[in-house]
Amino acid sequence: MEQQKKIPADLKLVVDFLREKSGMKIRKGALNGKRVEYFKGRSAVKALLSPAYLKLRSVPPVTTESDALKLLHLIIPFAFYLRVERGNAIGGAGSPKALQITPQQLFHPDHYYVWLYAGSQLKAYLGAAALVAVVLAGVMFPLWPATLRIGVWYLSIGVLGLIGLFFAIAVVRLIFYIITMFVASPGIWIFPKLFDDVGFVESFIPLWEWDVPKKKGGKKKRSKDEAGEPASVSASGQDTPAGGEAAEGARRRVGEASEDATLD
Repeated sequence: MEQQKKIPADLKLVVDFLREKSGMKIRKGALNGKRVEYFKGRSAVKALLSPAYLKLRSVPPVTTESDALKLLHLIIPFAFYLRVERGNAIGGAGSPKALQITPQQLFHPDHYYVWLYAGSQLKAYLGAAALVAVVLAGVMFPLWPATLRIGVWYLSIGVLGLIGLFFAIAVVRLIFYIITMFVASPGIWIFPKLFDDVGFVESFIPLWEWDVPKKKGGKKKRSKDEAGEPASVSASGQDTPAGGEAAEGARRRVGEASEDATLD
């Protein structure tokens, strides 16, 4: 679009940040029969108030929500995004909603805005070039030098061997677990973290582990009496189990003192 070419450099940096680096929530919609992406105004405001935006250089300063709204409104005339109204879903539940560009263009946190800018295409161009290079290299494999072809063959055998080893470990650990369920209940898992979301090394630590279900938290706290804290003498004069011996000793000492006073 011609309007997009006229945008100042500082505002262009803001647009690139919102489109590629802000992490805004992006929604899927349909505009004039085409799938598009749109966002809510409040998401853009939060992005401009985030610490990531403060780290940018040569961009307009934003300290308050009012500053963010003014800046986002300044970008609208350059047609990188436009305000839209949402309609009904074009298909069943969960399908994109129909969007319609509104004549009145202003920025508000509760309104929705459709992206008319796809962002930098550098990554797409580099990816396409890399894909073409890989395809050409595969097609020209017979023309490779003999040393390279032998190296690729050994590499492929090594990768296939690692994949086969992984499946073999998975089968062996399952068989071993089934056997130990009957021999040494509740059973033993070899490499218990093999399929957990952890690093490569952590997947093989520990070597084995009992199949004990994890205890659920949230147990009720015991009262002080249940915890075994010593109790004191009750108001009615009866001794509690924890303080009975001390109270009995005090009474004996009082009695002995009274006998000594009578003898005197």
